[in-house]
Amino acid sequence: MIDINKKLQQFLVANNESEILEYKEAKEQFDSNKLGKYFSALSNEANLMGKSDAWLILGVKDDKSVVGTNFRTDAKHLHNLKAEIANHTTNRITFKEIYETEYEGRRVVLFQIPSAPLGLPIAWKGHYYGRDSSELQPLNLEELERIRTQNTNFDWSIQICEDSTIDDLSSEAIDKARELYTIKNPKLADEIKAWDDTTFLNKAKITIKGKITNTAILLLGKSESEYLLSPAVAQISWILKDKDNIAKDYEHFTCPFILNVEKVYEKIRNLKYRYMRASSLFPDEVDSYDPYIIREALNNCIAHQDYTMGGKINVVEFEDRKLVFSNKGSFIPENINNVISLDAPEPKYRNKFLAQAMVSLNLIDTIGSGIKKMFIIQKNKFFPLPEYELSNESVKVTIEGKVLDVKYASKLASMPSLTLEEIILLDKVQKGKQITSEEASFLKRKKLIEGKRPNLHISSDIAQITNQRDNYIKLRGIDDTYCQNIILEYLGKFKSGTRADFEKILLDKLPDVLDENQKKNKVKNNLQALRKSGKIEPDRRMWHLSKR
Repeated sequence: MIDINKKLQQFLVANNESEILEYKEAKEQFDSNKLGKYFSALSNEANLMGKSDAWLILGVKDDKSVVGTNFRTDAKHLHNLKAEIANHTTNRITFKEIYETEYEGRRVVLFQIPSAPLGLPIAWKGHYYGRDSSELQPLNLEELERIRTQNTNFDWSIQICEDSTIDDLSSEAIDKARELYTIKNPKLADEIKAWDDTTFLNKAKITIKGKITNTAILLLGKSESEYLLSPAVAQISWILKDKDNIAKDYEHFTCPFILNVEKVYEKIRNLKYRYMRASSLFPDEVDSYDPYIIREALNNCIAHQDYTMGGKINVVEFEDRKLVFSNKGSFIPENINNVISLDAPEPKYRNKFLAQAMVSLNLIDTIGSGIKKMFIIQKNKFFPLPEYELSNESVKVTIEGKVLDVKYASKLASMPSLTLEEIILLDKVQKGKQITSEEASFLKRKKLIEGKRPNLHISSDIAQITNQRDNYIKLRGIDDTYCQNIILEYLGKFKSGTRADFEKILLDKLPDVLDENQKKNKVKNNLQALRKSGKIEPDRRMWHLSKR
């Protein structure tokens, strides 16, 4: 038991403000939102300094003179702060204790703030705060990562919602979970029917000894139970946008995810798409989006979201047949190539308990083939492959629901000698996406691409196979020798010319993979090459054939 008067005396005698000690005058009031920010900052700093707790003291000025405070003089009102803070912090962590005492006849309030747990930075309303000396500011990225990597085994999804009971779960969602669990375990069908809800939830690894986990609320919680996860956000937003990126419609879905995943699916306009394969006289008719791909992408967002970041899952549908799924949190395999090439389960999960529960309910699998299957489905339909954007602590997956180039896609995808890895890389080149120097070297050895990074294009071999000879010439453009010959021919006929004159002649003949500035630089470089070889010379802004 802390002797709070002795503790306050120690602070006043020995301690100035620091990263884990803050004095505030607060004669009458103190903003509760600012109090939450200080809670986050002091808790995180205590963790970084290896201390068990930090302190915020009201009624004391920065110079340690005690002035007293009238902040929440009613004891019940004061101690309600524990719940108010918990409602907006990571994992509902709140004050260890709130103390009131008097010092020389003046009231002082002391908040004892726990250190952030290993591996779990504390956020206030979804934002992480820290201290630089005595200044309150956002927690910098280095400190944030230092806390997160302290305990790589931390699992948000297994944490217990202390204030929740089975009454916070939806009976309809539990029934759906039973149905899915029975499909996964048909031999246990009779036993499952005999289990009460508590037994079933424990057996399905959704609860722990009857205690309600974050996973249970997320998958099975009533919509009004979402607040129990705060500051985590249990929300999936579906947004419909037109070709100009303007939102036309939207809807938000919260707990229980086990039911609302289907409602999100139903919002997506999965229209029929007809197209002609190059080798067929008859059109193919397929869904714009394979149902497996929609569910796999959405369930992956749920399973791998970093809920401690306070973000939501977005499903953006574009009218020109494109879906974009996004969730918060870094991509644990680091890059998509690792997933495709290994074709095996990840050795670790961000939300291991949640992932196991979703496996037991047949929502995701454990063999690690889901993403690869998405690529194969798109390839077999001759659609562009899924595109993963991994940046800003988030994962974004784009799924095209149409063929971008029938000749290219159908011919290329039907070439039996090409591996999925090669098709993935060629898909990037065809879309104008950057590939690494190692990937470019790999494709060049296979004679699948030509050019120099970043201006790569498909090779003449592939162009011939895919009936893209005209596009190949357009991408490859004219070479430097031809370019220089045109310049010399022009000067021979017209005696002089400016760089702008040569740009008018040459820009539309240069490769389409170059932007306008790059094309102009190429003209400039060829003029300089001719000058260095002694064939032309400048006179102010005009170029002439050399008189030498």
